Amino acid sequence: MKTAVTILAALAVTLFHPFAAAQNYPTRTVRVIVPYAAGGNTDFTARSVGAKLSEMWKQQVVVDNRPGGGTNIGSQLAAEAAPDGYTLFMGGASNAVNMTLYAKPPYDTLRDFKAVVWCVQGAALLAAHPSLPVKNLRELIALAKARPGDLNFGSAGLGSSNHMAGELFKMMANINIVHVPYKGNTPSITDAIAGNVEMVFSGVPALIPHMKSGRLRGIAISSMERFAAVPDIPTFNESGVKGYEASNWFGLMAQSKVPADIIRKVNTDVNKVLAGADVRGKFDKSGLITKGGTTEEFDRFIRSEIDKYRKVIQKAGIKQI
Repeated sequence: MKTAVTILAALAVTLFHPFAAAQNYPTRTVRVIVPYAAGGNTDFTARSVGAKLSEMWKQQVVVDNRPGGGTNIGSQLAAEAAPDGYTLFMGGASNAVNMTLYAKPPYDTLRDFKAVVWCVQGAALLAAHPSLPVKNLRELIALAKARPGDLNFGSAGLGSSNHMAGELFKMMANINIVHVPYKGNTPSITDAIAGNVEMVFSGVPALIPHMKSGRLRGIAISSMERFAAVPDIPTFNESGVKGYEASNWFGLMAQSKVPADIIRKVNTDVNKVLAGADVRGKFDKSGLITKGGTTEEFDRFIRSEIDKYRKVIQKAGIKQI
């Protein structure tokens, strides 16, 4: 009888352990891996959300920057982390792009990660040097069709979200403009200001001061709706490239075997953080749209991004790395 009671007690612990783990989670420091160096939008998002979670959980949430390898270093580290919920990952557009861009990526976004919550969405802004004789997107498309292969645009690098925004534009507008990759966002903008490239795709915040000074001219923004930070810049969609949308997004993911109850708890708590006026205000000022929502919604979005950029890379004839 004593043995039977012991067995039943052990079974009860086994059955209810995931629930108990989620109820008590977290009981120690939580690490958020960011596959970029400190200072960028991914890092900013992770630190903004992490600081609020630390207050809520009464546990430290530490950002661990692991840049390199086109984000593959940090992504692989997160994919191979212990599935206990104490290592989270701030993923983004590169985790969709890299599934096609790399011939043998060291992880699989859909296999190795669970979507937790979509945090923010950014946009790519197309800006031109004032010497380019166009004032809007329709004029740019007409010029590009009149001079195929003659115009060029810079981006932060091969496979970057800004590069993909340019390739998607080329595909949907049926034009031929040349991509010039740089080792980072800043040098691409610097060369556009100098007139060494005619156009540049970049995130919104980095371009605002240069558009205000007149050194660059804003042409179009890649979101479906205009951005509050640059309300005078029209979208590609309203400028004639119907259905065009390219975003630089960031959201929390977890190793694929993390218990579902922990995933739900993190999702619920991050949604509370994102609903806060102070957090939304910080993101608004940085040119980011606060998202949130269910794990299922984020999962569907990630899958759609992988499919979209597979088509873009194949259509553009970009060689796999």
